[in-house]
Amino acid sequence: MPPRPYPTARQKRVGIELRKLRERAGLSGSAVAAFLGGERAQVSHLESGRYGVSAERVRRIAAHCSATDKHLVDALAEMAEERGKGWWEEYRGILPPGFLDLAELEHHATYLRAIQMLNVPGLFQTEAYARELITSGVTNLPTADINARVEHRTRRREIFDRPNPPKFEAIIHEAALRMRYSSVEVMRAQLDFLHDASRWPSVTIRIIPFETQITGSVHSVLYAGAAIPQLDTVQIDSAFHGDHLDAEAQLTRYRALLDSLVAISLDADESRKFIQHIAQRM
Repeated sequence: MPPRPYPTARQKRVGIELRKLRERAGLSGSAVAAFLGGERAQVSHLESGRYGVSAERVRRIAAHCSATDKHLVDALAEMAEERGKGWWEEYRGILPPGFLDLAELEHHATYLRAIQMLNVPGLFQTEAYARELITSGVTNLPTADINARVEHRTRRREIFDRPNPPKFEAIIHEAALRMRYSSVEVMRAQLDFLHDASRWPSVTIRIIPFETQITGSVHSVLYAGAAIPQLDTVQIDSAFHGDHLDAEAQLTRYRALLDSLVAISLDADESRKFIQHIAQRM
């Protein structure tokens, strides 16, 4: 089987975790390759996500590395067995891979937490608002590509249509509600939609007013919870790309950051009234 040319972030994550198990055991790639009866390049491809791996092989590698965390091994084996293609694969070759990785991350998350400083979270953007954001940030993009990006962004909301949608807690700075990316009509409709979304059963929206002091530098972040905390993922949001972080120290740092912002933000009811107040006076 030839290597995957473009493994997804989730496929790469399985490989990353297998590499961590090997390194903790003090084993070289060559040693694991010898155990598997293959070549060093095979292990390299496995650890980069370019080769698929079965649940059985995950368990064999974990046992060879003396891994004792049963929950981690079980979760990795389950991830390795994922074979179905999500709806986002329809956009491969049309949108940058990072767009597909984000949809995949949200789809598999057990819960989501986000910080948004300058715009409404993508999952809650109206089509008109999303189009204005996309066209203002990218120049000379063909109309078909713009339409694909808008469609992809709005389809990501499908996670809330499931029988058991993931819990989503969004912490949004007041600046994101007031930044004028479009006409007053589009902005008001966007805030009205955000107000409605705040009532969805699995959604909690918290607003940080301008008057609230924030200690340190805060940027937009998406935190995706996994079946076990070790497999959580942080995506750092930027205008041009999204970096994925998975080191234990990084995950701990961002959990603490999110908790600290919850402590200084308005509660859900106050936030809902705050959004409505801004919309009415826009």
